Amino acid sequence: MKIAQIVCAFPPYAGGIGQSAYRIGEILSREHQVSTFTLIPVSTKNPPAPSYNQKVHFLRPQLRSGHGALTLSLLFRLFKEEIIYLHYPFFGTDAIILFICSIFKKKRLFIHYHMDTPSLPQNKKILAIPSRLIFKRLMKRAEKIIVGSRDYAENGKLAKICQNYPEKIKAIPFGVESDIFKPKIPTQIGAKGNKAAAIVNFVNRRFIKRGGHTLLFVGGLDSAHYFKGLNILLEAMATISLPLSLHIVGDGDLKKQYQQQAAKLHLDKKVDFLGRISEEDLIKEYQGADILILPSINSHEAFGLVLIEAMACGLPVIASNLAGVRSVFNDGKEGLICEPGDIKDLSEKITSLISDESKLLKMARSARKLVEDKYAWEKVADQILDEFSAN
Repeated sequence: MKIAQIVCAFPPYAGGIGQSAYRIGEILSREHQVSTFTLIPVSTKNPPAPSYNQKVHFLRPQLRSGHGALTLSLLFRLFKEEIIYLHYPFFGTDAIILFICSIFKKKRLFIHYHMDTPSLPQNKKILAIPSRLIFKRLMKRAEKIIVGSRDYAENGKLAKICQNYPEKIKAIPFGVESDIFKPKIPTQIGAKGNKAAAIVNFVNRRFIKRGGHTLLFVGGLDSAHYFKGLNILLEAMATISLPLSLHIVGDGDLKKQYQQQAAKLHLDKKVDFLGRISEEDLIKEYQGADILILPSINSHEAFGLVLIEAMACGLPVIASNLAGVRSVFNDGKEGLICEPGDIKDLSEKITSLISDESKLLKMARSARKLVEDKYAWEKVADQILDEFSAN
């Protein structure tokens, strides 16, 4: 099959949609001819030269606002493709895809629905108007709609589609390369594994971290990722008296604002802004932390790839009680669920975990096992290939 994958962002841009599109494109390339069409990074004059199995085409749009764009060149580049695979949302371009599929009735349309967009800045709301007008027609035209979890689909904008066209909805979780993202010391259940992990934790806490715990936040610090809730996490940290440090991985135009907030809360010596780091260094951060926090505030967060990356490294997690996110792990087993935007609740959940070393260790083992059983890319890959191979 000739598959045209359409996505608003792609590596080297750091973000969940682009990273998942890259992985899925590589998986599909095992059995199909995949051409990925995406936007050229804003700050880049010349397109990156990636060496992937999939062919990647960086487009220069006629009109653009963030990750939304009018890409008229797609009208002339999709004639020979058998399947159009649209990663949604992609404001502006989704209208072009619907137009193409309306003219060429035999083209098969697959949609990978990443997230709702309940709250957008004013400039993006304007570009999103056509998308909102064609939403029902676009989803109805799709042969299949892939979602990270049925929980998210049934509790958001896709709810009516789930009710009226349940056969279209296919829940396939995102995956993680569990052979790369892994604990520093295996978290297998057993006396030897428990003893080794306990010794490492003791040494870390007593001599390296001097009795404190390390929290980790991974996410974009730009306006597009305002919903990640880092401001809530900083406020929560300021209310905890136990020794803590916070490592923040990510960069963007809101970084200075968060740094100013940390300073105002007298957290300067407790918070490290690490910026954008390599995958190798990111894995080290996961391995060296005690808890990953994903305090997102609304349904812009639909899954949270960082959750499964962290759990793959044997890291317990705390995440917001949002549709999709809450179904990634089991509350009380691999981590804890907190209420979105609730500073007190987040503070209490963090305190309850860092006060119980045995619970942290047990959750670490459970987190790794969950990833091995459900989120390893090879298991996810089989599900994706099955969907695109079916007639």
